[in-house]
Amino acid sequence: MRDTDEKGKNKRGSDRTSKAEPAPSLDFVRTIVEEDLRTNKYGGRVHTRFPPEPNGYLHIGHAKAIWLSFGVATEYGGLYNLRFDDTNPSKEEVEYVNSIQEDIRWLGFDWGDRLHYASDYFEQLYEYALQLIKAGKAYVDSLSADETREYRGTLTEPGRNSPYRTRSIEENLDLFQRMRAGEFEDGAHVLRAKIDMASPNIIMRDPVLYRILRATHHRTGDKWCIYPLYDFTHCLSDSIEGITHSICTLEFENNRELYDWVLDELNVYHPQQIEFARLNLNYTVISKRKLLQLVEEGYVSGWDDPRMPTLSGLRRRGYTPESLRNFCSLIGVAKANSIVDVAMLEYSIREDLNKRAPRVLGVLRPLRVVIDNYPEDQVEELEAINNPEDSSMGTRKVPFSRVLYIEREDFREDPPRKFFRLAPGREVRLRYAYYITCVDVVKDEKTGEVIELHCTYDPETRGGWAPDGRKVKGTLHWVSAAHALEAEVRQYDRLFVKANPMEGDADFKTHLNPNSLETLTSCRVEPSLAGAAPGSRYQFERQGYFCVDSVDSSPEKLVFNRTVALRDSWAKIERAQKK
Repeated sequence: MRDTDEKGKNKRGSDRTSKAEPAPSLDFVRTIVEEDLRTNKYGGRVHTRFPPEPNGYLHIGHAKAIWLSFGVATEYGGLYNLRFDDTNPSKEEVEYVNSIQEDIRWLGFDWGDRLHYASDYFEQLYEYALQLIKAGKAYVDSLSADETREYRGTLTEPGRNSPYRTRSIEENLDLFQRMRAGEFEDGAHVLRAKIDMASPNIIMRDPVLYRILRATHHRTGDKWCIYPLYDFTHCLSDSIEGITHSICTLEFENNRELYDWVLDELNVYHPQQIEFARLNLNYTVISKRKLLQLVEEGYVSGWDDPRMPTLSGLRRRGYTPESLRNFCSLIGVAKANSIVDVAMLEYSIREDLNKRAPRVLGVLRPLRVVIDNYPEDQVEELEAINNPEDSSMGTRKVPFSRVLYIEREDFREDPPRKFFRLAPGREVRLRYAYYITCVDVVKDEKTGEVIELHCTYDPETRGGWAPDGRKVKGTLHWVSAAHALEAEVRQYDRLFVKANPMEGDADFKTHLNPNSLETLTSCRVEPSLAGAAPGSRYQFERQGYFCVDSVDSSPEKLVFNRTVALRDSWAKIERAQKK
């Protein structure tokens, strides 16, 4: 039962929300739930479910569906189920079953003992199909697939009745039972609902309920050679489990009529299907079929490639579950489809990591710097702030010595206007350290490339401040050459160069970004990162947020994935809109 205040009004809350993660606002789905609770429609119950097909890994779109279905139940003190819609064994694998459970738990939800499979109900679904046949509401059809499409009609033309539609109940029962017994080849027959071939809703034109499919099921083995279709399985599974609100995405809106028809014809418990707009991101494809294509054809390294919009890919890239839940709350729940700017997703992770990620010094493209007037054998331990957003994270010591590495892009021999970093004769600040001035430039004799800088430092500016009050405009990050650790850094860009890769007639893969991954192999990071745990997240000062790769990093070889850059385009957009 839900909590109520002293006036009997709804009192929503969740044990997983906090000041940093507020409870979602009252969208149209929650409005429906509150009205049903007010009228006691389901006896004061809220019971939702998430029904993934185990034919791929979960992606960011599923995160919104999970957040909504499981979140609504949590907020109203209800229950939620995880149910695998495992009715197509030719495309399903145990690997997907396991990954889906891992991803949902990582996202912050646990279904307890309410893990179900559609295959749990195969016998009961078969009995329901027999019941429809006996009521004259289903028949065995023997049209070929091409003939079925021809008879179905179009959006402007009604369909035509199959010549097998008039089979007797006895013949349909006999054929359906023989289908189960394995007497017929795949595709020889299907079981169809007998509804209306002239219906304006094409889905209602005698939809297929069962087909013959010889494939070994990951749970039932070879026990079955006929399998129910989604629209027949889904509504009855909801009914069997006592679901109250069957929340699904908008593409199933037309299917709701069939959802209701099956339950009404069988006269069983009837949940309510509610459709919401699915999550669509620009510069991304969110289709398991398309994502599987990218994996199988080698465009990415796997389902967990950090460029993929899968939850495993986002996790490997360094996204946090809190950031994804906040992202879902930020975009809200709508009735109409739209495309969300991927910058909003980046904003969510940046906001989250800004508060929790320790700051460290890392140089991605090292340029050697020698401080000529610094003692050769001297090493200082300078104090650095771990996170200015959270003083409880304290400070750490970073070593400083005569030879350093700075970022190559932080030096220009002939600097343009408004370039405030290091140049010949110019003084800049080294973060947490000293002011230095460039006095000489060493170049490769053959290529002319700058390979080393010679500088002097002002020992009175320890800590990065001048006692005489003089100011410098540039502050650079650095690492001590003698103490820095070597690291590989993988920088990721958007997987597609076109905002809508599915737009137009061209293959979506033609819009893949050839520069979506840049691997830097000669990076240097401060020594405090020795032994950094896989999955741990950091802000490389002035660079962005990075995560220790959970697959390829090891004590012998540090590998970092860039989660997101520091620049926040969405925050700028948001500020502009508020003006």
